[in-house]
Amino acid sequence: MPAPRHDVDTSGPRRPGAALALLAFASLITSLDYNIVYVALPDIGRGVGFSAQTLQWVVSAYAVAFGAFLLLGGRMSDLLGRRRMFVLGLALFAVASSAGGLAREPGALIAARAGQGLGGALLFPATLSLVNTTFAEGRERNHALSVWAATGSGGLILGSLLGGVLTRALGWEAVFFVNVPLAGGAALLTFVILPADPARVSGRRFDVFGALTATLGSTLLVFTLVQGPESGWTSPLVAAGGVLGVGLLVVFLVAEGRHPDALMPLRLLRDRSLGTGMAVTFLFMATLGTLPYFLTVYFQGVHGYSALRTGFAYLVPMGGGLIGSLLGGRLATRFGVRSTLPASLAVSAVGLVVVGLGISANGSYLDLAPGLLVFGIGQGVVYTTMFAAAATGVRPHEQGVASGMASTGQQVGGAMGLAVLVAVANSGTDGRTGEALRTATADGLRTAVFGAAAGAVLAVLVALNFRRVRGSAVDAGGVDEVPRAERARPGIG
Repeated sequence: MPAPRHDVDTSGPRRPGAALALLAFASLITSLDYNIVYVALPDIGRGVGFSAQTLQWVVSAYAVAFGAFLLLGGRMSDLLGRRRMFVLGLALFAVASSAGGLAREPGALIAARAGQGLGGALLFPATLSLVNTTFAEGRERNHALSVWAATGSGGLILGSLLGGVLTRALGWEAVFFVNVPLAGGAALLTFVILPADPARVSGRRFDVFGALTATLGSTLLVFTLVQGPESGWTSPLVAAGGVLGVGLLVVFLVAEGRHPDALMPLRLLRDRSLGTGMAVTFLFMATLGTLPYFLTVYFQGVHGYSALRTGFAYLVPMGGGLIGSLLGGRLATRFGVRSTLPASLAVSAVGLVVVGLGISANGSYLDLAPGLLVFGIGQGVVYTTMFAAAATGVRPHEQGVASGMASTGQQVGGAMGLAVLVAVANSGTDGRTGEALRTATADGLRTAVFGAAAGAVLAVLVALNFRRVRGSAVDAGGVDEVPRAERARPGIG
């Protein structure tokens, strides 16, 4: 009798193809919102009353809430049920999106974006852990993650176009309202497609103290990283937030080492694949993930693009991302995640350098297009493979928290990278107006993009730390080491 598989959940859906379609649709919803908001940023700023520096909070409020609650969301998926958290995340996302469209002053919109972040923090680890437990580690999971990531890339393309069309035709409010029927419909479909969560395992307790210290500590730390460039790193609010945030996270780590059912079992940090995966997701978002913000500023602030034209300008990098996502699973299966991930990070870094060289006050879109295409393909492969690498070897009952840990690195990295690189980009613009401001803005954006490329090179070196284990998905690309007939449940392959 074959040994049971530990990387796949035997209580999964009878129709894994339909389940993957729903999970991919959830990825499309969140990624669509990402680019819709970027394209509409200038209109949001004018309509709600944000300054040039505070406008980043439309992006960062989401990142702060998302990064702060991911660990909690991941553990809730493991303990309370992945389907429950999937539905709750979609519902919160829909409600917060509605509130965003109704907002008429900066504080209300920031609160709505934070609500979207909370919904995403429940939704993302539930979605990713459902993918990782529905499909067997290796070829099946690589393919499923490739479809999931490709749909997300498709959402970015659709978001670019819808952002421009909706903003021009109906106003910036429409970029929030469009999420409501999509997320609400997906929540209802969940009860038809995904099976009910199994009964909770007796004896497992929820780590309330760990949840409080991790959430508060993460919130304060990400807030400090975002607010520091604007208020100054020595301002009392920023300094106090940073010290208190780090202190709470230290308390959290000490307490986790003693808790019998910790929110984040510290032994998972000793897992080389997961630890390296967290570092890679951090660097990925701190570098590659910041480019859409700078492209929007460049297109609209330097060259005066409309929201609609900006949406079309995103087609090249987002189309490249779709191609890369579709290739990611095939490349990981053929060459191994350990080889594919560093190579795709290096390709992305090259693309960023080419984009940086094309940025100037008098440049054209054609100067950027080759770099944007190369960058898009590279980052699409990265997005597919980095989560596959981080999840390798993690048992089903801990996939939620593992997904939360990997995506926490991603979101904290995004907030930190954006805060630092925005400060770099804006460093030479003070006191300038007219043509001098336009030139200084382009120069600052070019420097920020080169800085992101340097960070991507560092990510290449970190990705080389993934352990090479004979027969593993990381080393062998997920070549199935257990015959298909012995699997707990067939996948989609």
